[in-house]
Parts: sequence; C-alpha cells; structure tokens
Amino acid sequence: MIRFLARFLGLLLLAAGFVGIVYDGARSIANNTVAVSSVSEVASALLKDRAASLQAAVEGSQPALWKLLGAPLTVFPAAPIALVLGLVLLWIGQPPRAGIGTLIRP
Repeated sequence: MIRFLARFLGLLLLAAGFVGIVYDGARSIANNTVAVSSVSEVASALLKDRAASLQAAVEGSQPALWKLLGAPLTVFPAAPIALVLGLVLLWIGQPPRAGIGTLIRP
C-alpha cells in the first residue's frame, strides 16, 4: 500500500513538474525573457491565504528553521523540485528486486 502511494504521488509530481516546465516555457516565449515560477509563487497560487499563515506559524514557533530551510526553499524553481521529488518517490516505491541466486519462475 505504501509503495502504491509513493508511486502514485511520484507520478503525480512528475506530471506537475512537466506541466510547470511547459508553463514556464510558454511564459518565457510570450514575454521574450526567461520566466521561472518559484515555489512561493506556486504555493501562493494554490493555497492563497494559507501559505502566508503557514509561513507566519513557522516563523513564530521556529524562526531559525524558517531562516535555514524555509526561506531558501521558497526561491527555488518549482518545476525541478517537483521532478526530483517525483523521481525520488518513484525510486522509493519500486518493487523489491529478486536476490541473486533466487529463482524468479518455478
């Protein structure tokens, strides 16, 4: 069940990363300049007011954690992060390999 969920989320994130690359590419062509969507832009578009409240909650409880991990991660491009996270989840969700010297077929 966990492997299925990891593969499902991995494929979903791979598709989202691909859509993000296509969206950024189309926006770059239309504006005649390189345009990349950051994680904070995607989070504010998807979560609207909750993204700001989440940031305020993390800054209020753990300001060092926000400065160390939260703030730098929000400026990264969203599409490559989704692609890498999707690949990691697919790798985690793959079925176990047969051991050496084990018969696969009877």
